[in-house]
Formats: sequence, structure tokens, C-alpha cells
Amino acid sequence: NKPFCDGTHAKIGFTSEKQAERVPDHRDSYAGARITIHDNRGLCAHAGVCTERLAAVWRMNQEPWINPDGAEVEAIIETIGRCPSGALAYTLGGAEHRDLDQPPAIQVTRDGPYRVTGGVDLKGQAWGEGTSREHYTLCRCGASKNKPFCDGSHWHAGFKAE
Repeated sequence: NKPFCDGTHAKIGFTSEKQAERVPDHRDSYAGARITIHDNRGLCAHAGVCTERLAAVWRMNQEPWINPDGAEVEAIIETIGRCPSGALAYTLGGAEHRDLDQPPAIQVTRDGPYRVTGGVDLKGQAWGEGTSREHYTLCRCGASKNKPFCDGSHWHAGFKAE
């Protein structure tokens, strides 16, 4: 009956608690010649938007993993704007940019999280360091260690919204 609740969570002992072994809530900043990229791995939903679009900037298995001089500033800004989780932001000309101007919406993604945009208010949650409250992703599979936020565990759990 996904995405609608059928009460399964009560039968299987579901917990909405954040788990100790989750990726820590910490924002790192990567300063380049023209732009500074801010990244909070603790809020990342691992949608792959950044690594697939600009592999010269978001470099898997390299340190530092973000190279802010790896592409044109406009391409970096566009890619950050496509990050569904709100884990990415940037500073340009001394001003930090993390929120987008989107209409309020909740999208059910295929075999993935709920994608929330437009500043829909989420009550009673601890927000990650420097993260967007305008757009974020919520766990739909129940496997996230950072509930209510998605941490990409649906991929490892083989979650299918049948």
C-alpha cells in the first residue's frame, strides 16, 4: 500500500530514533578560488546528483573529496541546486546560498525517499548543521540511521515501492 501507511511499522518494532552509528552531523567547507562548497555528509541522501553530474568536483574515493575548482562556478551552483537532501550549499561573494525558491511539495521518489521542497515545516526535529529547511528528503524505507531524514539506506536495503 506504499506510500500510504498500513500499520506495518507497529507490527515490526519500527523506531524513529536516530542511531548512534549514523554518519555524524558535521558540515565541512571546501574553499576554492571562486566558490566555497559546504557539505554535511550526515544529511546526504546519496542520490548521486553531484557525483554523476560533476565528477571532477565531487570525486569519489579521493581526498579531499570535493574540489571546488574542478568546474565552472555556474555548473557547480546548478548541481548544488539539484541536491534533494539539502546537504549541499555554497558561498559566493561572501553570501551563503542554501535554500531554493520552490513551491511547497512532497514528491514520492521511485524506490527512494520523500522529497520535500518549498519550506514545508517539519516539526520536532533536530536539523543538521548548516542544512536547508527549504528542501530535504525523508526516509520512506525505514532503514535510515538518521530518521526522519533519508541517509541512502534504501539502496543498500533493496527497498522497492511495489
